[in-house]
Amino acid sequence: MNPMQIILLLICCLPFSVAAQNFHFSARIGLANYQGDLQAKRVTFRQSNLLGSLGAHYDITEHITARTYLTLTSLEADDKKGTASMQQRNLNFATRLFEWELGAQYHILSLNNNWWTPYVFAGISLYNFKPYTHDDSGAKTYLQPLSTEGQGFTPGVSSYKLTQFNIPFGIGAQYAINEDIRVGLELGYRKLFTDYLDDVSASYADEAALLAARGQTAVNLAYRGDEVGAGPYPAAKTRRGNAGDKDAYYYCALIITVRSFIDQYKRIAGLPTIKRDKKVGCPATRF
Repeated sequence: MNPMQIILLLICCLPFSVAAQNFHFSARIGLANYQGDLQAKRVTFRQSNLLGSLGAHYDITEHITARTYLTLTSLEADDKKGTASMQQRNLNFATRLFEWELGAQYHILSLNNNWWTPYVFAGISLYNFKPYTHDDSGAKTYLQPLSTEGQGFTPGVSSYKLTQFNIPFGIGAQYAINEDIRVGLELGYRKLFTDYLDDVSASYADEAALLAARGQTAVNLAYRGDEVGAGPYPAAKTRRGNAGDKDAYYYCALIITVRSFIDQYKRIAGLPTIKRDKKVGCPATRF
């Protein structure tokens, strides 16, 4: 079967898939936080920000659901809210984060025969971030172009990309209010492949080299301990962060999913419009 035949087959099967009523619209809202060099605790919702997502679910079987989400959140952290040594370093960052997630979740129980189920999920995501800070005057300055750790001009220190992949995974629980609406609570984690979500990773760049390559603003924002009386700019290769521990972010969120074409589903399922049937799953997935 050639690619064109496959595409035509999918198009022909689309009405049947819709009629099977396995498709749900989904929304997710919660709190997100970052894990990295500028956060004193590995897991905390201090300095967290609102997370919002819109997406869709498709029930492949009574236990397996494909899912996708578009997510917008903000992440931030400030050394001033950390340990004494962090306060002496005096760095901070914030970033907007956009993400497209594609994955699957596995329901431990079947929603065909139960009104709730715990689940696990995993997948792959593409995300974009752009860390920034504010200088003494309050001006917003993006950090990646400043190469604060010598990225791009110091041997062995490469520039980081602002759009990357991550691995999403987590756990949750879902409850079916009725045949068409489900609500749940989800805890999600993102394994990143960068240590520069916060623009802090390894060591300080040479001050003179940074000044020559990126200017005085880069020097001022690469080291901010002098703003709190911690002394002059450190010697090159003095530790600035922990390069051996990648950054991450996580969230806790409420989720609601709504089955599309509700009336069609009820007719297909043979359900009366006002009576709640014990079996809540789609008939197409009742094996």
